[in-house]
Amino acid sequence: MILTTTGSIEGRRVVAYLGLVTGEAILGVNIFRDLFSGIRDIIGGRAGGYQKSLREAREAAIADMTEAAQELGADAILGVDLDYEVLGEKNGMLMVSVNGTAVKLG
Repeated sequence: MILTTTGSIEGRRVVAYLGLVTGEAILGVNIFRDLFSGIRDIIGGRAGGYQKSLREAREAAIADMTEAAQELGADAILGVDLDYEVLGEKNGMLMVSVNGTAVKLG
């Protein structure tokens, strides 16, 4: 499955637009990771726990979107767009959503 943020794939022709496909992932953020992340923010450095959570959520959302495209018989997903949101009463959840257009290539 080809995934691209562009609207076309060089050297390939779109023969059918199969529709919008999406994927979402919502993860809770661990309180201990929050604590250590806050300390790290004070002294500097990267917040590894958050980075890992973002990566996991992004990969899960992309996997869901790719599965939906495969069910439609797609060869590629064009115009892929990723969005990140913090949700919950105390920003305790992270949501990653991804969408694109499933296409059949010639």
